[in-house]
Amino acid sequence: MSYEDRVLTCRDCGADFIFTAGEQAFYAEKGLTNDPTRCRDCRRKRKQRSNGNMVGMERQMYDAFCSTCGAPTQVPFKPTGRKPIYCRECMAINRRASFR
Repeated sequence: MSYEDRVLTCRDCGADFIFTAGEQAFYAEKGLTNDPTRCRDCRRKRKQRSNGNMVGMERQMYDAFCSTCGAPTQVPFKPTGRKPIYCRECMAINRRASFR
């Protein structure tokens, strides 16, 4: 099938962007039937926002204690007590042990 570049409008910022023939072929190869609705910059921003990786955004950290040595540590999730939590040193030891 032959594809030609098409101009689409971003639903977030309203800017026109080109949906290239190569991109259309890639979409078809992957079985994707819908055209993209966001320009490259808006897709990148949306992905960063959904991943919580926005520049300047601080990640919420929670205080906890290492399950192995009892040292105080911080983790990026609220501990529930269902799974063990490790400090950096104990985590490194556990990783090395699992590769042996």
